Amino acid sequence: MLRNNIPTARYETFESSQLQQGYNFLNTLSAPYVLKADGLAAGKGVIICETETEAREQLHHLLINQPFGKAGNKVVIEEFLNGIELSVFVLTDGNNYCLLPEAKDYKRIGDNDTGLNTGGMGSVSPVPFAEAAFMQKVEDKIIKPTINGLKHENISYTGFLFIGLMNVNGDPFVIEYNCRMGDPETEAVFPRIKTDFIELMNSVAQKKLHEVELKTDDRTSFTVMMVSGGYPETYEKGKIISGLEKVKGVNVFHAGTILQDDKVLTSGGRVLAVNALGKNLAEAREKVYEQLAEITYEKAFYRKDIGRDLM
Repeated sequence: MLRNNIPTARYETFESSQLQQGYNFLNTLSAPYVLKADGLAAGKGVIICETETEAREQLHHLLINQPFGKAGNKVVIEEFLNGIELSVFVLTDGNNYCLLPEAKDYKRIGDNDTGLNTGGMGSVSPVPFAEAAFMQKVEDKIIKPTINGLKHENISYTGFLFIGLMNVNGDPFVIEYNCRMGDPETEAVFPRIKTDFIELMNSVAQKKLHEVELKTDDRTSFTVMMVSGGYPETYEKGKIISGLEKVKGVNVFHAGTILQDDKVLTSGGRVLAVNALGKNLAEAREKVYEQLAEITYEKAFYRKDIGRDLM
């Protein structure tokens, strides 16, 4: 991102021998402070500190005590970006790209964005604040420099680019890239894609993406995750799921389930994603929450406020 002038938060990376340098870098930022384990930490490696004292204590804890093991050998200190998040999805054949529908997801376990981070509790597409002028900035400042940067650095990249963005006062900043779609964003994005997806995949494989027109549904796509009680911490599996045969007018995507003796059982933290399309957010939202009430299993949980902030 720095090499290709792609807007992102200021950051530096530190090892345990560089604790003092880490303290000095914290001193150049203003509160709050973002600390990240540099390795894979199952989505739990990000800590946001409200004061510099707390940030210094957490930096010492992460680098010296290493609660994340090898994933925390290095710690990234990052500037906090204050804005609204959204996810942008790009499909590229290495030369050409097409922009898939964007989505907003909800990471915290509790209503009003409270509690622990999860893999995602729901998603909405399209995103009301991602209007044409903002998305043009995303293309010009982020997508084009990313595709061109990959080519310039001789990285032959084919497939999905998931770009996690922050809208900061109307300007986009990159938080993360992923080499995949995202969950639960996919369950909001894919129902809006009208073009035959196999045709899209073939055109990507053959480097002919520019020959296929991406057609999308203008309706709002709305998704809520049903999770196991206790998730994202300890939870039980093997709970019988009832009511799936009663739901109508929605898509039910199975995430953490298994089929056993003709019964569907829970088999993960995030169990089901329930999605609906509607002429607006209110209609799609009403459909999903109405049908969620039909599905039951012991200790089932889902957020009741997905999309409320966008209405």
